Amino acid sequence: MHAIRMGIVGVGKIARDQHVPCISANPAFALEAAASRNAQLPGIANFRTLEQMLDGVAGLDAIAICTPPQLHYEAARLALERGKHVLMEKPPCASLTQLGHLRQLASVARRSLYQTWHSQHALGVAPAARLLETRRLRGVRVTWKEDVLRWHPGQKWIWQAGGFGVLDPGINALSILTRLIAEPIFPRSALLLVPSNLEAPIAAELELVTAGGVGIGVVLDFRHTGPQTWDIDFETDRGPFKLSAGGGTLTVGGRPVPAEADELHGEYSSIYRTFAELIAAGRSEVDARPLELVADIFLTARQVAVAPFEEPRA
Repeated sequence: MHAIRMGIVGVGKIARDQHVPCISANPAFALEAAASRNAQLPGIANFRTLEQMLDGVAGLDAIAICTPPQLHYEAARLALERGKHVLMEKPPCASLTQLGHLRQLASVARRSLYQTWHSQHALGVAPAARLLETRRLRGVRVTWKEDVLRWHPGQKWIWQAGGFGVLDPGINALSILTRLIAEPIFPRSALLLVPSNLEAPIAAELELVTAGGVGIGVVLDFRHTGPQTWDIDFETDRGPFKLSAGGGTLTVGGRPVPAEADELHGEYSSIYRTFAELIAAGRSEVDARPLELVADIFLTARQVAVAPFEEPRA
């Protein structure tokens, strides 16, 4: 079987840091082209738009969409209509209806659509899921604090409507929760702190609850400096355990649990292995639960204006 010929749409930080290296390291794929208005990748064909790339490179099999979420739907729709398999970076789209329509288009086109949630592939998540199979959950606390200037420098889209603000990294934590907790999760209360000069929140305080009544407290903050904090603390009937480092480390009884041999891989390496498997099997994988939870949060939240936020000029 020939390598899956890939094109990338959106050559930003996440594409350069994760997608390009993982595609290059996986023999199931061959990176052939990129489409970006502001950047190029060396050694491959480069175009300004996805349409130009699809017209200019015959035989592309699949497209990885790494643009801001406001642009995902149109790009994925065009790629599916042109008969390409599609991998989408998170967050999926600006609306649930768009994601549902893409799922329908993939089915009609008989192409694989893979909505990725990279934090679900973190090393500690699968062992944590197995741990919860033998325990009863009593409570959860999420602390997700990071420096937006470090992780999203110059990315104006994240502050615009549909850009999610602090819920862009926050959805990573929510995707871990929906992976580990099968029953529905609802917002009980939500407070979004929105800078007066922006359209998306810079911080959030959430109280969620499962259908079975388990409370989940969530604190998200883009203003954090110093050591970055991506922790989820679980209380169970057999004692607490913790996921830290964005799900990368599982700690039980104060001791880190070593990763199993078959789990020793990065999040995006796992994503691309899964994508190759989906294409080979003729299947799609579209998990909408994290986006549904974010949509519910925005629907029910109380928004409070806070001090303006300006990124320092270089």
